[in-house]
Amino acid sequence: MSDLKTRFTDYIHSLQDEICSEVEKSDGKGKFRQDNWERDGGGGGRTRVISDGRVFEKGGVNCSVVHGELPELIRKRFNVDQGWFFAAGISLVLHPQNPMVPTVHANYRYFELYDAEGGERRDAWFGGGADLTPYYLFENDAVHFHKTHKKACDAIDPALYPEFKKDCDAYFHNTHRNEARGIGGIFYDYKRDTKGDGSELEKWFGLARSCGNAFTDAYIPIVEKRKNLEYSDQQRYWQELRRGRYVEFNLIHDRGTLFGLKTNGRVESILMSLPPRVRWDYSPEITPGSPEEKLVDVLQHPRNWADFA
Repeated sequence: MSDLKTRFTDYIHSLQDEICSEVEKSDGKGKFRQDNWERDGGGGGRTRVISDGRVFEKGGVNCSVVHGELPELIRKRFNVDQGWFFAAGISLVLHPQNPMVPTVHANYRYFELYDAEGGERRDAWFGGGADLTPYYLFENDAVHFHKTHKKACDAIDPALYPEFKKDCDAYFHNTHRNEARGIGGIFYDYKRDTKGDGSELEKWFGLARSCGNAFTDAYIPIVEKRKNLEYSDQQRYWQELRRGRYVEFNLIHDRGTLFGLKTNGRVESILMSLPPRVRWDYSPEITPGSPEEKLVDVLQHPRNWADFA
């Protein structure tokens, strides 16, 4: 069995290639620009960003493979006196131009912890997930996104999707606004090898592959259905207001953003998740009975989309 770090790194690089190819095909104009970078302290990555496309106003599909000594703040979080780490992951965010097309986010990662540089692995875990952030709610899109990820989870263990869906609703939640960031998806973290024989890490690696491979099937058909719909300036205005809530979550609550900034990560890659145009108008009004109110109601009352026919 080859090294798990190597196999996961190879997988996320191939997944990055696949997703970028499908996104470019759907956009029809925009192309990803790639930046290779190195991290002070160990490792690096490749950032791919698309902008000003026919469909996608801004998006990124990034891979990072970094290692080194744990910063003091992260040591306290993991409750260790000293430590070294390895972290590899793929993270993507796609912000469409058309407000009828939802923003999407996904991330799959693997982490190892050591007592000393070059030492034996002390701990290891997988995390990841994918979630959808619509600006206008099309219920069949939400159902498709959730059912596609449920199928991917069920291929590993049918008990996983209900747990991950619940955790996604809890995690991607702007508590200061009392509303979800979007209509959810799946989210999991700290999936370890509790048996000590490596079998569970293989299970979680299989989950990452199953869910990662499902991403384009979950999202691209939605893009194809919605990308040519007409929209008004008022609907674009609403999109920019909702993007403000997206930014609030990423800068206030998102653990991945905070970890990257606290471990000397590449700031441009970390903050590529932020949309290019956004608004924070004071106390904007929502018309009762409007599509905008319908969306906010769902954000305040999450639904079990995979149960819909």
